[in-house]
Amino acid sequence: MSDFVPNNRHLREVLIFLFYSKKTAAEAHRELQKVYGDAALSETTCRDWFRRFKDGDFDVDDRPREGRPKTFEDAELEALLDEDPYQTQEQLASALGVTRQAISKRLHELGMIQKQGTWVPYDLKPRDVERRFFICEQLLQRQKRKGFLHRIVTGDEKWIHYSNPKKKKSWGLPGHASTSSTRPNIHAAKVMLCIWWDQVGVIYYELLKPNETITGERYRLQLMRLSRALREKRPQYEQRHDKVILLHDNARPHVAKPVKTYVETLKWEVLPHPPYSPVIAPSDYYLFRSMAHGLADQQFGSYEDIKKWLDSWIASKDERLLS
Repeated sequence: MSDFVPNNRHLREVLIFLFYSKKTAAEAHRELQKVYGDAALSETTCRDWFRRFKDGDFDVDDRPREGRPKTFEDAELEALLDEDPYQTQEQLASALGVTRQAISKRLHELGMIQKQGTWVPYDLKPRDVERRFFICEQLLQRQKRKGFLHRIVTGDEKWIHYSNPKKKKSWGLPGHASTSSTRPNIHAAKVMLCIWWDQVGVIYYELLKPNETITGERYRLQLMRLSRALREKRPQYEQRHDKVILLHDNARPHVAKPVKTYVETLKWEVLPHPPYSPVIAPSDYYLFRSMAHGLADQQFGSYEDIKKWLDSWIASKDERLLS
């Protein structure tokens, strides 16, 4: 199955099926991408064929053209990939003046595959590694003595950018590392999301206004709202002896004296958590990872657009968890 490269006729016949399934050209393009990846027809091509279908023309064969098709040397293709390994098949085909199918075939014959690049992570100092190892060991021993994961409420912040470019896949040979790149737009327009959730789903969240940041007093007020949301959405915490275990990082507002005092009045336990620990914080590898996939290629024009998207995305997650 992995060696199958669909030809134009096959893809156009699939388009006919999608056309009769009442899909739009854009929806058909997305369906093709899900199944065939980079071998799928472009959205523009899908629109052209849908126009033909609407006119009653269902002939999927290529129409005869004058002259011989343009050929290219592997060296030309390899030079383009050396210059920019993130180019799509459509971009390579346009640069060489050939069809995308020709590019796909040559890449396959050259043994080239696409790999997802990774953002460059922060380096951890040996002392930080030791602290993370020690705390992980403690938590594992505690879980063995008595399960506590169901009591954890995780809180964290995430920047939501107005522009969210998607990470590109680069071409390379099997067994070779993918190309890493620095994260773009770290200084671009963005707003901060503050969110809390447990193993059931999201409990409470706030999207701060542009230029607003977290202070100790603001965080204390957020915990008050979180406490009310817990009483409404998770009444079981009031009914059992075990109290909430709050898992958040050691950011300065989180450890401010008013915050510590308020957490003590709630009789919540704060789970031991070393600073900057993505390998420990569930938000970083589950909730935020899923959100990042949803945000990929999203372009927002205003704060209200972000708020609307976020409300819809979280609602869809809640429905999935409850179903």
